[in-house]
Amino acid sequence: MNYFLSCDWGTSALRLMLVDAVSGEIIARESSDQGIADTFAQWKTTESPREAFYLDVLRLQIIAIEKKLNLNLDGVPVIASGMASSSIGIMELPYSELPFDLSGSNLTMHHLPATAGFNHKKNLVSGVKSADDVMRGEETQLIGCIDPMQTVINDEIFIFPGTHSKHIRINNNKVTGFKTFMTGDFFELLSQKSILSTSVEKTAEMESPGQLSSFKAGVEEGATNGLLSAAFKVRTNNLFSKYSKAENFTFLSGLLIGAELTDPAIRTAKKIHLLCGSKLAQYYPTAFECLGLSQQLKTYPAQWVDDAVARAHFKIYHQKQK
Repeated sequence: MNYFLSCDWGTSALRLMLVDAVSGEIIARESSDQGIADTFAQWKTTESPREAFYLDVLRLQIIAIEKKLNLNLDGVPVIASGMASSSIGIMELPYSELPFDLSGSNLTMHHLPATAGFNHKKNLVSGVKSADDVMRGEETQLIGCIDPMQTVINDEIFIFPGTHSKHIRINNNKVTGFKTFMTGDFFELLSQKSILSTSVEKTAEMESPGQLSSFKAGVEEGATNGLLSAAFKVRTNNLFSKYSKAENFTFLSGLLIGAELTDPAIRTAKKIHLLCGSKLAQYYPTAFECLGLSQQLKTYPAQWVDDAVARAHFKIYHQKQK
């Protein structure tokens, strides 16, 4: 069969999928916490050539898929997007510029030939920049989330929540602007490295009615009060025994998401497309409902969003064949 390997290499995680190049079906998946940031830090402690070091990390995921399927993937091409093409990635590529066509036709890509040490052709996909913002990875996800041949998208916003949430505005099937919100990054800093860290207890999801209630309270607080002041309520919630530490954890999450969703563009857009992966599928739709914004909102299944990169790489793979 005809395959390619779809690599989504982010700051904190590496995802690899084996894709049927004819049907686009995902045959197998592997994931690792070996993100670009950790890989870069490890490479800096060695004297290895940069490209070879990164490809050795990637090879381990390829081997895992080979063992899972009892299949030899020698020579199967790789398409990689996300932070793989960043200043801390395999090699840095220049950003594509706005407006960005949803077909992906103006993506910046770089071809790396197969070598004796890594017998796979590689195509690195770059990111996109505006006058004052950048993204690497979400532009590829976006290509995999929509089919510009089916409809004209105008004055709509696509939101990709995450460590650095992206709000991407589309007009006439082109990305004309986007904005980054450091929601996940701030959450990590506040919950782990600030005075608030002793007032919260990490929980994987909203497991109780109390956590759901505290999350909604956090959303409303974050949407109506200044974040620098509102954040201190995480501490007083604990001091005054208003919430358990697990409930306070979801309160803090709601606080930051509520602050993110106060962006004026959300209320003026004709439609909001919310593209949450599995980890955040509980949180953002609840926040939109809490703020009375559900009418203009379209949501998508989390697994479908998680697989968007593979669908985009499928399009890119066939563009490269032409």
